Amino acid sequence: MCLAGSGGSERDIYMRFMKCHKCYDIIPTSSKLVVFDTTLQVKKAFFALVANGVRAAPLWESKKQSFVGMLTITDFINILTRYYKSPMVTNTHQLYLQETFKPLVHIAPSASIFDAVYSLIKNKIHRLPVIDPVSGNALYILTHKRILKFLQLFVCEMPMPAFMKKPLEELAVGTYSNIAYIHPDTPLITALSVFTHRRVSALPVVDHSGKVVDIYSKFDVINLAAEKTYNNLDVTVTQALRHRSQYFEGVMKCNKLETLETIVDRIVKAEVHRLVVVDEESHIVGIVSLSDILQALVLTPAGASPLLVLHHRLRFASTVACWAP
Repeated sequence: MCLAGSGGSERDIYMRFMKCHKCYDIIPTSSKLVVFDTTLQVKKAFFALVANGVRAAPLWESKKQSFVGMLTITDFINILTRYYKSPMVTNTHQLYLQETFKPLVHIAPSASIFDAVYSLIKNKIHRLPVIDPVSGNALYILTHKRILKFLQLFVCEMPMPAFMKKPLEELAVGTYSNIAYIHPDTPLITALSVFTHRRVSALPVVDHSGKVVDIYSKFDVINLAAEKTYNNLDVTVTQALRHRSQYFEGVMKCNKLETLETIVDRIVKAEVHRLVVVDEESHIVGIVSLSDILQALVLTPAGASPLLVLHHRLRFASTVACWAP
């Protein structure tokens, strides 16, 4: 197994592992990738996300013959909060994807996984399309979860850095101040506004005694499209969470005295995007996200910022099935 030379210390072993594996190595042999044409209506695009069971899709612009952005659940939330109960509410059905996307951040399959981690964290994004610079094809969408799971497959074959045995409190991994949270009776439209303004991907639901009782994530918002209930956002978060389509095991928690090794193992096995840090009485203390963990495992030991992967212009049409109007 390549570890980019044996001269490094155990501290940066995960960083060296990531540097000597390419994005191509992490792409599964078979996976679903949905692509939307930018002339597609927003409403139809979100129904298509639900129908295909995916959380995001690259956007293809026929005129440029290239990928120009990504459509994510964040876009859905932004549209809902912008147009809910406004005089323009009737026009949301006429919104097209050209009006919603952000500039595309992507990576080549030959780039290292280390560069992918750097790009995800630096750009504060959760999905990074892997695009072949020669064919212009979108091959896969990399996520923090996929990268951490890939690393976990090989962890047992590597020496464990000493910092893995240290508690969260000592390592200061996670967010412990100004935590965004909501209450069970918080109106859904208020929760969506918190997502927009605080730029967080999940909101712990805390009762009025301060105990964590649930969590409302951006992914839960897609149920509004699935159930076509996005015209009634005055219901409470508790009412909205009754529509969870997937089996929910409860909030995944941890405490500040648990080691980073324990935290990584728990978050990978549970296949969640974050753990809520609580005290002995289940009061909220902080949040540890996949991004925080990858920062601690890979970037912090690296000590220095790598050069950004150069973005290639795409000139060729994609062979991936494309949703068009």
